[in-house]
Amino acid sequence: MLTLLLAPTLAAANEPYRYESSVDAMGTTFTVAAYNPQKDKLQAAVEATLDEAKRLDQMLSNYRAESEWSRVNRLAAEQAVKVSPEFFQLLSSAVDYSRKSEGTFDITVGPLMRVWGFYKGSGRLPHRSEVRSILDRIGYRNILLDATQRTVRFAKPGVEMDPGGIGKGYAVDRMVEILKQEGINSALITAGGSSIFAIGTPPGEPSGWKVTIRHPKDSTKTVAEVRLKDQSMSTSGNYEKFFVVGQRLYSHIMDPRTGFPAEGMFSVSVVSPTCLDSEVWAKPFYILGRRWTADHKPKDFRVFLCEDRGEAVCAWLQ
Repeated sequence: MLTLLLAPTLAAANEPYRYESSVDAMGTTFTVAAYNPQKDKLQAAVEATLDEAKRLDQMLSNYRAESEWSRVNRLAAEQAVKVSPEFFQLLSSAVDYSRKSEGTFDITVGPLMRVWGFYKGSGRLPHRSEVRSILDRIGYRNILLDATQRTVRFAKPGVEMDPGGIGKGYAVDRMVEILKQEGINSALITAGGSSIFAIGTPPGEPSGWKVTIRHPKDSTKTVAEVRLKDQSMSTSGNYEKFFVVGQRLYSHIMDPRTGFPAEGMFSVSVVSPTCLDSEVWAKPFYILGRRWTADHKPKDFRVFLCEDRGEAVCAWLQ
């Protein structure tokens, strides 16, 4: 989780107004803090971005039976499901991310999240036979996309997509687009504290918006300070959702290849040009570790790793 340190409102009459508002969507809270000299324009732009988060919640939530995401999950094992252009493009991007990450990012982890008790629960330790019984339903190759017909079909029954690794990042990027279209050039958008995008800089802070990365074992401490300017940052950590059995921690960050929580890492923070990229890539970097990340991360990404070496060893990847 990121600690957000927002610039204070400036008192002088010729300085920009500051407006902040939030909305609950996709199981998290989206917050926008923005500056602009025109008060009415500023408020309208921020509220428009929050409306966009609500719109995407109607499309992407797997907790809403009427959402497009839920409809595909219900029907795609039995028939090809026609979807909207926006939804099809997002699924196409998800499959592409899966290929590039050697299957470690995968939206078909829905059955795994369910058997591990992370849907509407705090988690449970399943028997290995339970995990083995669903592994053939896990894997992006079970998502069959027809670009000509713009349809989605599942290769077998029991496949279930989970938007948790991609929905927030996509929503934040869409909100950024709206703010920029409305002429807002100073804003900070956050989704649950774990995904963030900074537009421009806050007043009086030319180096950018200041955020901190928390210590993965102690929420009262920080391990790094970051200045963001027209950049995103997302963090995946084993402290977000987890349970403990016999002094062993089991987190919600699943390795789709094994069906078990990934180990060896406490948290990964990714700074990148888009929030979709930072949110998605935090998972493969977490699962595959330092060496793979160093060999595969795009040049314009920055990655901060907190590795589990008996204790937390945290540093920027060089």
